Amino acid sequence: MNTASRDIPPPAGDAAHPRAQADARPLFFSGGTALRETSRALARKSRHSVHLLTTFDSGGSSAALRRAFAMPAIGDIRNRLVALADADAVPRAALDFFSARLPADGDPAALRQELMALGQSAHPVWRTLPEDYARAFRLHLGHFLRRMPPGFDPRLASLGNLLLAGGYLRHKRDLTPPIALFSQLLQVRGTVLPTVEESLHLAAELADGSLVVGQHRFKELPSPVVRLLLTVHEPDRNAESAEGATPCRPRLSPVAAEHLRTADLICYPVGSFYSSVLANLLPSGVGRAVARRACPKVFIPNSGHDAELSGLGVAGQVGTILRTLREDAPWARTEELLHLVLVDSRHGRYEGGLGPETLQELAGLGVRVLDRDMVTEAEPGRHEPEAVASALLEICGAGA
Repeated sequence: MNTASRDIPPPAGDAAHPRAQADARPLFFSGGTALRETSRALARKSRHSVHLLTTFDSGGSSAALRRAFAMPAIGDIRNRLVALADADAVPRAALDFFSARLPADGDPAALRQELMALGQSAHPVWRTLPEDYARAFRLHLGHFLRRMPPGFDPRLASLGNLLLAGGYLRHKRDLTPPIALFSQLLQVRGTVLPTVEESLHLAAELADGSLVVGQHRFKELPSPVVRLLLTVHEPDRNAESAEGATPCRPRLSPVAAEHLRTADLICYPVGSFYSSVLANLLPSGVGRAVARRACPKVFIPNSGHDAELSGLGVAGQVGTILRTLREDAPWARTEELLHLVLVDSRHGRYEGGLGPETLQELAGLGVRVLDRDMVTEAEPGRHEPEAVASALLEICGAGA
């Protein structure tokens, strides 16, 4: 892969200094768990990374909460809060409680009774927590329990999700206050925010003319994705064709927009291409905010298998990112939306490969390929968190 650069340009001025990297503000459009380990590595190097997350998950225990309260999915938010938490400063019992799940098996009615008992101040679990954590956790769990529907299915429910849901309900369906509170309690080294707070679902129009509604259905797409959209449709109301969809473009959260205005780097990272990365780019205002921020913009394609790609190569992925952003900012030039594609040609295994034709396509699109050792040699589907974090922080210092 001779035409790809393996060197990051030297940073100007004092940007190479470790303190400058620690003050950098990389921003990620992500969801799911693919960035979890890299987030932990970043948290060891910087307190200022920003994570804009999708709220469209429709499977697992998130589905039960969404059905009960018509609320956005919060599992990815909880997961990222835990990944960025300062494990050296936060009591282990508090992190364990926030991460704990109820059993997958068992009678839902009995599990609801267990939850009700847990909400009582006399429950022994609260004696294992420092009082400030116990008080905050019990308060938010109590708000959830008072609104819990009689038929709620708590199997596999994450206690952290229930606490966030309680805060969401307590603050009149606003996620910002509970995220801020738990960020403080868990001493999160970074900022975690939803891209939008509306209760919407992810849908895809496929090449065969069918429509798939519900993020959990993206794991087994029968045909390549032609168009991605957000919709008010529930997953159990799938339409037979795209004409049955009700697309919508919610506005980018004002808080998220403010963080985009001050980012030192914008990253479209590893993760399920459509449901974790591209979904974040759909809201109104995202493309314009990205284009107006003068900072490096980096795409890290998945190495290994991504079931959502259906043969879409790296150049095709870049083209899809650019087209999606231009739906909101049709005037934007490529250099305002994306500069670098960060790959590992030695150890990575990318959809369609990284041959001369792909490199030529990428050059034709106006983006540069930056080649770094960052994929595990024995596991081509796994990125080395420290290597990815270091590369991104160096790019922050080097500029575009």
